[in-house]
Amino acid sequence: MKRANLVRALLALAVVALSVYLTVSTSPRLGLDLRGGTQIVLETRDSPTAEADREATDRTLEVLRRRVDALGVAEPGIARSGDNRIIVELPGLQDPREAAEVLGRTAQLSFHPVLGIAEEGQKAKGKERVLPDESGQRLRLGPPELTGAEVEDAEAQIDQQTGGGWFVTIDLRGKGKDAWAELTGQAACSPAGDPKRRVAIVLDDKVISSPQVDPSVGCDVGITGGSTQITGSFSQEEAKELALLVDGGALPVPVELIEQRTVGPTLGKEAIEASAWAAVIGTLLTALFIVFVYRLLGFLAAVALACYGLISYAALVALGATLTLPGLAGFVLAIGMAVDANVLVFERAREEYAARGGRSLRTAVTEGFRNALSAIADSNITTLLAAGLLFFFASGPVRGFGVTLSIGVLASMVSALVITRVLVEFVTARQAIRKRPAVTGVAGVGRVREWITERQPDLMRHGRRWLAASVAAVVLAVSGIAVRGLDFGVEFTGGRLIEYSTAAPVDPEEARSALAEAGFPRAVVQASGEDDITVRVDELSNAEAAEVAETIEELGGDTEKVRDELIGPSLGDELRRNALIALGVALAAQMLYLAIRFRWTFGAAAVAAMAHDVLVLIGVFAWLGKPIDGVFLAALLTVIGYSVNDSVVVFDRVRELWGADRKTPFAKVANTAILQTVPRTVNTGLGALFILAALAVLGGDTLTDFALALLIGIVVGTWSSMFTATPLAIELEARSSAPPPRKSGKSSVAVVRPGRRAEGRRVKDHGAQV
Repeated sequence: MKRANLVRALLALAVVALSVYLTVSTSPRLGLDLRGGTQIVLETRDSPTAEADREATDRTLEVLRRRVDALGVAEPGIARSGDNRIIVELPGLQDPREAAEVLGRTAQLSFHPVLGIAEEGQKAKGKERVLPDESGQRLRLGPPELTGAEVEDAEAQIDQQTGGGWFVTIDLRGKGKDAWAELTGQAACSPAGDPKRRVAIVLDDKVISSPQVDPSVGCDVGITGGSTQITGSFSQEEAKELALLVDGGALPVPVELIEQRTVGPTLGKEAIEASAWAAVIGTLLTALFIVFVYRLLGFLAAVALACYGLISYAALVALGATLTLPGLAGFVLAIGMAVDANVLVFERAREEYAARGGRSLRTAVTEGFRNALSAIADSNITTLLAAGLLFFFASGPVRGFGVTLSIGVLASMVSALVITRVLVEFVTARQAIRKRPAVTGVAGVGRVREWITERQPDLMRHGRRWLAASVAAVVLAVSGIAVRGLDFGVEFTGGRLIEYSTAAPVDPEEARSALAEAGFPRAVVQASGEDDITVRVDELSNAEAAEVAETIEELGGDTEKVRDELIGPSLGDELRRNALIALGVALAAQMLYLAIRFRWTFGAAAVAAMAHDVLVLIGVFAWLGKPIDGVFLAALLTVIGYSVNDSVVVFDRVRELWGADRKTPFAKVANTAILQTVPRTVNTGLGALFILAALAVLGGDTLTDFALALLIGIVVGTWSSMFTATPLAIELEARSSAPPPRKSGKSSVAVVRPGRRAEGRRVKDHGAQV
């Protein structure tokens, strides 16, 4: 035991020390929705000469990379996503019109004769062009003799026989073979070293290579056969890049703009500050609450909670994950969820201490950790399933929420099962603490448990009434969906949404009329905040967006674009389809996991409760007229994880109690399990409510809806775990022939009423405990 404690202590110290180092030495990678800028998603399309596969997309990406560099944006990012999508990030760029125009052009590759060196200040004459070569020397170029359309292939190769290094082979087709022979034949008539003996390869008005024609090539004969080599002191990377550029110009594939997001720097700064304040205030309130409830052990849990924040932040920067606005919300939310594992452990420790008649505080704490392990593991795994689905099926910033939530869940397990345990076992081993068990917060059963124990309400006696109430809630929610409809966000419908901040308030009706007169009769105008207004249109080009901005400015004075989201119709269909797939897979995965870990009846009941929570939450948003967008999807999948979390804790206790006493009717066992888990449910729910209330008040418009969805989800999920999942499990078990589960081997749980003697010693309720 001592060796295990030492290992845990060293592990905790190492994790915290590493986290401190990473936090100090590494800066987080902020998403564009936090630092401001534009993100453009392009999708490659098939052309008559090339298929838009992974290879063609890579060639297109290299061409686009040079174009992005030419925009002069600091720290741009460009990467392939999947086989045929390219994501371009342009920090600080608030007007995406130029970027979209430059990135959307078809690649232009051409081959030119070199007419000589251009003098300083000399301009091009006639059809000539003056461009700098690779070294910056200005060349006079003649008209193009052939273009990229005549290039069949380009490939980087190494001369393995002579060891001559890397070179690039170019294969031509059709008229390009004769044109290349004529171009190189004319250049070969000039002496070696003469600039006219060079051929310039130009991509998008930039010379990417200007090799000299080899001395072995005859004047007016040129390089025949349609194949040539470009040699030089190429490194492997240089040769491959040149080949990609030549080949990319030769096989251009059209690109379509399917998504564009622009966020002003002010919004990002405000979001960071709001989320930081929400995290500080919410964490402080949660820490004060658990200290009030669990006293000394609550204080140690608060210390571990601070370590959790440090660990999860360090993991975020170590993995290079991008921190987005929903990701910040996930980071803050996970703080509240991290409390759950500590609450589970401390409640089990209270039960063990009472069952042992108030003896052996240290053993009670150790057993509390052991008995709570399965519930902690199962509940966190189900949350990870929801977070994983967000990562695979969501798009844009919402993906960041899935990443930070996953990191937060794993960090919370390290915090609760390693750091908290090390601190608690160290403290409870002290003689001074063992003599004063009241200060630990474990020596009393708590007021909620005391009240329940004294009254022993039979909640499941009216199980069918609870089910009827749940069905009524679902009917009311579905009627809201049918009557009010769902206000799908631009992510799911396609179109363009622009939010403006104006100097003076703008009446939405007045703005709607003005936009109709300006040629946008289908524009949807809504007020968002005191001086903010949003405009949503099915189709809107960048030029038309400028007209909309002018119209709003005429009404509201100085106008600043806060955010700009453009989603193509194909992407909107895809996101809507992926959202349905994510929900379906979530339900199936949770049911499968629960059926494996528990019984099929428990799995079916938990999934039914999840479906109840999903429908009720969607129905409430329908009645309130709130948007159903990507951030709502993140909240919805989180609610699914929370709902299963609650059901898992109840069913874990049911399995334990039923396995210990297989002759007791299942309904009575289920009722006892609910009563024993109510203190944990109350304390965990209040801890999460502190965090979400801080987000709702301080988080701004977007995070307010997110927090509202989770607040509703927590309330509904708490109800459904007790009054939907459990009564339904009772009904299913009454129709099942499967035998009760075997004894799990955990310690038996005995709840002792305050004031009652147990094993010759009186157990008292020490202090204010919830």
